[in-house]
Amino acid sequence: MNRRHFLRYSGALPLAALLSSPLVGCSKENPLDNLGYGGKVLIIGAGTAGLYAGFELKKRGIDFQILEASSVYGGRLAKLAGFANFPIDLGAQWLHGKKSILGDLAERSGTKFTLDDSDGKFWFKNQLITKLPRSIAIFEGRNLPDISYLNHASQQGFGPEYRYIVENIAGDQGAAASRLSVYYNNLEEENWSSGDEDYKFRETFYDLIDQQIATPIKDRIVLNTAVRSIDYTQSKITVTASNQQTYTADKVIITVPITILKSGDIQFTPPLPASKTTAFSKIGMDAGMKVFLKFKNKFYDQNIMGGTYCAAYADDSVGKSPTDNVLLAFVMGEQAEYLSSLSSDSARVTVLLKELDLMYKGQATTSFLDAIVQDWTTHPFIRGAYSYSTVGMGDARKTAAQPIDNKLFFAGEAMNLNGHHQTVHGAAESGLREVENILRALNK
Repeated sequence: MNRRHFLRYSGALPLAALLSSPLVGCSKENPLDNLGYGGKVLIIGAGTAGLYAGFELKKRGIDFQILEASSVYGGRLAKLAGFANFPIDLGAQWLHGKKSILGDLAERSGTKFTLDDSDGKFWFKNQLITKLPRSIAIFEGRNLPDISYLNHASQQGFGPEYRYIVENIAGDQGAAASRLSVYYNNLEEENWSSGDEDYKFRETFYDLIDQQIATPIKDRIVLNTAVRSIDYTQSKITVTASNQQTYTADKVIITVPITILKSGDIQFTPPLPASKTTAFSKIGMDAGMKVFLKFKNKFYDQNIMGGTYCAAYADDSVGKSPTDNVLLAFVMGEQAEYLSSLSSDSARVTVLLKELDLMYKGQATTSFLDAIVQDWTTHPFIRGAYSYSTVGMGDARKTAAQPIDNKLFFAGEAMNLNGHHQTVHGAAESGLREVENILRALNK
């Protein structure tokens, strides 16, 4: 259940307001498609943005190579088979609106996906209820302050009993409620145009990207190659990996997560402008974790919102054809930081089972079979969930995404300028944009 679905479900938004997004992402004749380029493009990162950029370069007959730090491609997309009798998305799994380049791709390829119109309950004052006493429409609209969701709720008279309901809303944006900006989150969402319904794939989101985008360019992907430095002093750019292997290219598209750019893992020569690194620092990306809990019985609701340790639980079998019962704990922000700080996956699972036992009178522990923990926070080349709008962010995304010297180009969901950051289709859009920026520069 995404934030707009949550707000509609809780009575905060009229249905008509959620069905007004214009169609975007449909294929149209593009004059840039006819432009050739004789140089070589190097792509850093084989997540969706990098893969889609490579996919577009191949369509245009442009030479390219993708360097990926980990042993697999996909970035924050990953698939798990064998845990249940249906495949599981360890990373991103919802198609947020189908009016996008990936929605179009899924429909054209015949990929099966279904509307996720699941409902649920709120854990509020130590009981499960179907409707909150007050509407939470305070997070929607114009002229909102640039303060955190948590502070805004407090100023609007919502007491501590609403704390984890607010965490649920902010968590869907990948953030702690104490860090997500009410103003900038709404400002950026004004450009959202992919639709306001969530869809789940019969198989997995990973399968769509793997089969339709990655497989055709698999021979261009070099795995286990973490980039450590990029020298763009000369006309030819030199990229050096951790194994001291060097690569040269005429253009470089950098698609690594914003956490990697903020950490300084990649050294640039000359150093990136201060305005660029400042922009990186203003784009948030908090801890993120998914825990899949398998049970003998389906004692739980389709969605449970407002838990103290996990503000969002969801029935992972929705949209599938299962006989296994799997409940997803979707943990973000400070809640993910806490669980990640525990000593073991077993300890993390125990905390969640105790919370579910409280909600469902001990049924979780007695029905529990198995669990899988995917902690994206500790992934060495990811280190979090997805980007969000911080207090005081300003136009950081625009500055962060700006090309440098017509040599370095920046893509990834954090660099999406269409309000589709945090999404897989937003990452793909940014990859396409930077390919077009390279071609567009040929006419200058």
